[in-house]
Amino acid sequence: MTELVLDAFVTAVIAASDYEEMDRIYLKNRVRSRIGEEGLDLPAHQADLIALKDQLVEIAVANSKIQDSMAAKDSLGAELMDWITPSPSQVNRYFWETYPQSKEDAIADFYALSKRNDYIKVKAIAQNIAFEAETPYGSLEITINLSKPEKDPKDIAAAKLAKASHYPACQLCFENEGYQGRLDHPARANHRIIRFDMDGHDWGFQYSPYAYFNEHCIFLDSQHVPMAISRKTFERLLTIVETFPGYFAGSNADLPIVGGSILTHDHYQGGRHTFPMEVAGLDQAFTIPGFEGVQVGIVRWPMSVLRLKSENKGELIDLADHILESWRSYSDPAVQILASSNGEAHHTITPIARIRESKFELDLVLRDNQTSDEHPDGIYHPHADVQHIKKENIGLIEVMGLAILPPRLKEELKLVQHYLLGQVNGVAKYHQEWADDLKTQHPDLSSEEESQEVVRVSVGNIFARVLEDAGVYKRTEEGQVAFRRFVTSLGKSKS
Repeated sequence: MTELVLDAFVTAVIAASDYEEMDRIYLKNRVRSRIGEEGLDLPAHQADLIALKDQLVEIAVANSKIQDSMAAKDSLGAELMDWITPSPSQVNRYFWETYPQSKEDAIADFYALSKRNDYIKVKAIAQNIAFEAETPYGSLEITINLSKPEKDPKDIAAAKLAKASHYPACQLCFENEGYQGRLDHPARANHRIIRFDMDGHDWGFQYSPYAYFNEHCIFLDSQHVPMAISRKTFERLLTIVETFPGYFAGSNADLPIVGGSILTHDHYQGGRHTFPMEVAGLDQAFTIPGFEGVQVGIVRWPMSVLRLKSENKGELIDLADHILESWRSYSDPAVQILASSNGEAHHTITPIARIRESKFELDLVLRDNQTSDEHPDGIYHPHADVQHIKKENIGLIEVMGLAILPPRLKEELKLVQHYLLGQVNGVAKYHQEWADDLKTQHPDLSSEEESQEVVRVSVGNIFARVLEDAGVYKRTEEGQVAFRRFVTSLGKSKS
């Protein structure tokens, strides 16, 4: 016999939390207060806790307990899942009691909780379209991001009329923990942050709700302070990969155009994933005078990357800081590289840290945010002819070889596939030239599978071109000679 939805939800809550059978009546009454009286005697559609939560949210809409909007549904859903989520102090106590026995278990348990309580949107993430495409730089990863929902038009309209709020100051602030949410700010009632000390300063560790890769997480400053790449960045990233074994840690750049989406709050991203850039080999190895204990190489990659590797953490940090300071003031007009113009600084670094083969490793990606009349979006930004696929900033994740492409491409790429098979007469205007070129190159396609493969390979190669556009030293003889000039200057400029 199918269990009624209210009973099934409460049974699942008891099974997944510290609540006990004695708490059943209490829990049922608390659900009634939020959902309403009608509809709770309906049969449960599924036994899964998150599915039961979703069913209760729809009942609340039918009972007019909440508005039929995405923001209201998310807010109530997070509140219901908060009942299976221990308090922040309990979550932290369990994490740090487990950590001395097994760092891996402490991390794994927190990750499991973040999925179990629907903070990590596992069901939504599964909707993403993901594939790999072979390119001259190896196999690149492509994701069409369908997990993060587009804003509800009703919420957008209501938010325009709502009183402005600046609490929390941004979506990365600690104040998000337990926040009910509002029309223009996500619900975080079921959100938890692991606190940890980094050089005497409080930092947090949390997972990304709409993860782009395995165990995608965020390390965030407890204070709402702007991002800044400095020696401290390298120190912190290496501390993080020591503290959280098996994870990489990296930072977006700290300048507009080449930076990430949130530059107002200092944070890093990490996770348990091997990106294409990590497995890329070296074009050339160097030793920088004065830093003989650090292996240095130019990575065989479309962007301009120096890989530093050493068992000596301190010397590695010293060299990374030296490269950062040198790059900030380095110009080479012969290849359109300028440290600054009109009083505006152009140079910074996107750093990525990991521990590999018992050595500390830092990949330093050189960035330049100049613009020009020809490239108003950025000289080292996806150029106009590839923006039909990717026009957004190239942040940390893309730098490492994982393309995060917009949802519009789901249907647009299908249409291109149909065009190649002669099933439609045209595609989106900004794709037409590309589609015509593909049709000329592949005139005899006869199946959906063939056309999909052609389109996906082409998308992968366009993404490689996007990364080449973002590379400050081009993959030409002239560009690579100029790159080596910069590397040589590192030895000369060391005091």
